[in-house]
Amino acid sequence: MKVQLLDLAAQYRRIRKEVLREITAVCDSQHYVLGKHVSGLESEIAAYCGAKFAVGVASGTEALLLALMAAGVKAGDRVATTPFTFFATAGSIARLGAVPVFVDIDPETYNIDTGKFESLLKKSGKCIKAVIPVHLYGQCADMDPIMKAARKHGVAVIEDAAQSIGAEYKGRRAGSIGHMGCLSFYPTKNLGCFGDGGMVTTNDAKLADRLKMLRVHGSRVRYYHDEVGLNSRLDEIQAAVLRVKLKYLDSWAEGRVRNAERYDRLFGKAAIKGVLSTPFIRDGLRSVYNQYVIRVGKRDELRAHLSAAGIGSEIYYPLPLHLQKCFKGLGYGKGDFPVSEAAAKEVLALPIYPELTLSQQKHVVAAIAGFYGQGR
Repeated sequence: MKVQLLDLAAQYRRIRKEVLREITAVCDSQHYVLGKHVSGLESEIAAYCGAKFAVGVASGTEALLLALMAAGVKAGDRVATTPFTFFATAGSIARLGAVPVFVDIDPETYNIDTGKFESLLKKSGKCIKAVIPVHLYGQCADMDPIMKAARKHGVAVIEDAAQSIGAEYKGRRAGSIGHMGCLSFYPTKNLGCFGDGGMVTTNDAKLADRLKMLRVHGSRVRYYHDEVGLNSRLDEIQAAVLRVKLKYLDSWAEGRVRNAERYDRLFGKAAIKGVLSTPFIRDGLRSVYNQYVIRVGKRDELRAHLSAAGIGSEIYYPLPLHLQKCFKGLGYGKGDFPVSEAAAKEVLALPIYPELTLSQQKHVVAAIAGFYGQGR
């Protein structure tokens, strides 16, 4: 039995007619940039996330970049975030000439350690311009203490919600809690388009207006530029695709939660003791499981074993950002963020997409149990 890490074709087959109908309509209209589908999707995403405004942009990476720009981050400013995340989080900070200041992660959720973030602000709060808490794998970071500490020190909070649209923190959805939230619509996300796309959410009308200006070269009136911005607009075709998919997002999230609960039960019955832990979700939080990530011993050997059994998996992420070559100049080294470094050696994402069947999940768990049962 083959089990792909992600089977987008299975999703597409169910919505093919709707998607093609909307794409054809856009092509017939010959209106491809900032049309009715972009404005419609912005309203729908804002409502879905519980935010007042949403601004469509070209990618999740540029959502982060534009949010930082809108927050007034400039060259030399210091921005706190986690080293255990996709590169774009810190890459966007560095692209502005600002300085990533890393904070280690919680060992259970893999999100930023709020205690260590609070300690950072106590020591150097006046030097920190913004913080980007990452809602990793579909679970929100612990936002209440982050917001409290940020308010005390005048720090802008930009949620990296690229993996967590629909995730909830004490009844509030990702992207509605900080000053801004950044979404990615990359195809592998829970809500993915047919290429690149992103969005920034906010409850601040002035920030929303500024984001709209920055995404079109810093212009409010055509050919007149208040600032140097970007060309970062969500395409009309991508917005049309996303509007179709958004109608199914909650049911897809429910499928992911169902499959996560199945894995939890199956792993519990398999009794793989001492070498494997399943995802930990904090009370009061709802994960949308963009990834189902286990933590194991002999991770790389297990992954090779799964591949031989026809089972897809992935490592998110094999090298923390503070150890990346491009960030060598920041002065960090091995041992500076031990929790992140340990996670990078032990985490493994398993198939979790909504169309995954019980028999496929049993095959995955049996292959893992077989690996550790063979004395490895």
